[in-house]
Amino acid sequence: MSRKLSRSVASLVLLIVGLAWMTVGVSGQSRTKKISASGQTAKNDWMSVHSTRNGEWPTYTGDIAGTRYSPQDQINAANFNQLEVAWRFKTDNLGTRPEYKLEGTPLMVNGMIYATAGTRRSVIALRADTGELVWVHAEFEGQRAIHAPRQLSGRGLSYWTDGKQERVIYVTTGYRLISLDAKTGTRVPSFGKDGVVDLKVGAVYGTGQQIDLETGDAGLHSTPLVVGDVVIVGMAMKEGMTVKTHNNVKGQVRAFDVRTGKQLWAFHPIPRPGEFGNDTWLNNSWAINGNTGVWTQITADAELGLVYLAVETPSSDFYGGHRPGDNLFAESLVCVDLKTGKRKWHFQVVHHPIWDYDLSSAPILADINVDGKAIKAVAMPSKQGWVYVFDRVTGKPVWPIEERPVPKGDVPGEWYAPTQPFPTKPPAYARQAVTEDDLIDFTPELRGQALKNIERYRNGPIFNPPVVSKVEGPLAALTIATLNGGTNWPGGGYDPETRTVYAPASNASISPLGLVEPPEGFSDIKYVAGTAGQPFRVREGPGFGSAADFPQEPRRRTAPSAPAAPAAATPPATGGGGGTLVQGLPIVKPPYGTLSAINLDKGEITWQVPHGDTPDVVRNHPLLKGMNIPKTGQNGAVGLVVTKTLVIMGDPQVTTTTDHPRGAMLRAYDKATGKEVGAIYMPAQQSGSPMTYIYKGKQYIVVAISGGAYSGEYIAFSLPTVEERPANSSRQR
Repeated sequence: MSRKLSRSVASLVLLIVGLAWMTVGVSGQSRTKKISASGQTAKNDWMSVHSTRNGEWPTYTGDIAGTRYSPQDQINAANFNQLEVAWRFKTDNLGTRPEYKLEGTPLMVNGMIYATAGTRRSVIALRADTGELVWVHAEFEGQRAIHAPRQLSGRGLSYWTDGKQERVIYVTTGYRLISLDAKTGTRVPSFGKDGVVDLKVGAVYGTGQQIDLETGDAGLHSTPLVVGDVVIVGMAMKEGMTVKTHNNVKGQVRAFDVRTGKQLWAFHPIPRPGEFGNDTWLNNSWAINGNTGVWTQITADAELGLVYLAVETPSSDFYGGHRPGDNLFAESLVCVDLKTGKRKWHFQVVHHPIWDYDLSSAPILADINVDGKAIKAVAMPSKQGWVYVFDRVTGKPVWPIEERPVPKGDVPGEWYAPTQPFPTKPPAYARQAVTEDDLIDFTPELRGQALKNIERYRNGPIFNPPVVSKVEGPLAALTIATLNGGTNWPGGGYDPETRTVYAPASNASISPLGLVEPPEGFSDIKYVAGTAGQPFRVREGPGFGSAADFPQEPRRRTAPSAPAAPAAATPPATGGGGGTLVQGLPIVKPPYGTLSAINLDKGEITWQVPHGDTPDVVRNHPLLKGMNIPKTGQNGAVGLVVTKTLVIMGDPQVTTTTDHPRGAMLRAYDKATGKEVGAIYMPAQQSGSPMTYIYKGKQYIVVAISGGAYSGEYIAFSLPTVEERPANSSRQR
């Protein structure tokens, strides 16, 4: 029976929480296009039929290569400022309370928008032209959701079709893989058990102890990757700053048959005995350590049959004395075979990780030409501010990556790698250390205070190792771009026409890395993140409920500012003396956030510009009154979309300026020059990466916004409808 639901009706439906799960759907005209499904090439035909070239957005990054590229150009520099709100979808009633950290990127296939939304991670289907709700699916997971290490709505979902069936596939907060009928939102009974594969089954501690299916520390907030008839799923755990044991859940990557849910293979980022890399965990330490998952997006080359995995840090993030050795495949780019999951090649970008340099960005597949030689490459932006570039078939670096000596720390019991890899090209596109030249210099007084502040820390170049925090000093090792800097989870984008990577970067993410002995009985790790002389705090990171971007108590309706940010391993940033702020200002000088264009044929930065308005704290600071401060950009992780002529990306912070009320701007840059060519107002900052599509002849841009006191919303922009003009009239395109 057909039914159209208004948002208000949908809100009432979602209050029925007594059911184990629910869907509300509509039937209607067929939205599938018939394609062949026989043979390896044909199995992937849907990815060419449903593609950004045809105006759709069928995967989280637009394609399985991670490019975030669409060749559409209806929206361009000449008309970007004319964009209007086409539709908007508020997510407040999709869960037990509003969500203030909506990070999703929707898909658009056959005129339907598919997205995750709300604190229960519901799946929604919307009409692409109006944003009208067609169906919604929610799972009620009880304790599994409460104990989930990666909560809230996640970053999206995946789509699959064989030309007859259409499915939407996603991972719940409780770490279950769900397959839904894309037309109705109901589970596909033939997939797993009644549409569900329990991903906690097979997740283990130590040498093989199955984790608890309700409370076990395993989850995922990124999207599964669908390649042909294979769906590939990674794993994430709690952040590793103050975990209770180094013997945490072991990360793994698994592949399943997209039709049946049958497991096809598993890859172990902590190699078992007999597997390549096991000997890099000295003293048999592979058996008593965990994490090392793949929590970011996975990409693949369907023609080559290769999958690219960006692996995170082992437990714990800043102390590795319980895991001596280089610790493969931690913080490595690993290429595995699509059919078997067997390692083809790898490159470890950080040996024995102790900085939280998670490989957080989706690897980008790029066909480039270097010195007249065609190369099938894979490029990976990073927190370090380097783009690592490899031949994606052989794993050979396109330009030399040199092993260079790095400082050795003095934390008792720690094991230190003597060298680390340094790419020779492309150059770093973000700050990698806090030097005196980087310190604030708006006035001599502010600079003097900054110089005094850093005396409390041990400063040094990139790979400055953590220190045991002491009241008399050093409080911590002063680092930048470790926890949250450089290019983080939103990743970069790629233009296949100009063979250019576009990389956003947080350029002012100061992270003092101090270690303290945990309170008795708290952890079996010798040292965890903390600051001497201050109360010990559990730091679980932004993915867990107690630190997610909403309070545990009911939100006060009159809250004037953002809820407390997720706790980081830093001393407090004080206003005048001793922290990483100076009189409330960042201790480093601008730019605070940047967008860079990096040509992969040449290994060179083509251009770099500040991204985002100057923050209010700088613009309105009394010590800077009357000063002409150029645009600073904003610190914060935001993603982008690349079109025929533009790079489009929203502000990571809200501001109040003479040009707009309190809010943020969605900005367009000329992708050839970096010149800002347009900006439109949004009521809150960008919190999920944008996407674009064409439907019924009109191009749309959709972006998730949320944060502070503004709850999650998907907002779509398009050009105003123009009445048909006479045939002989000119019309700007």
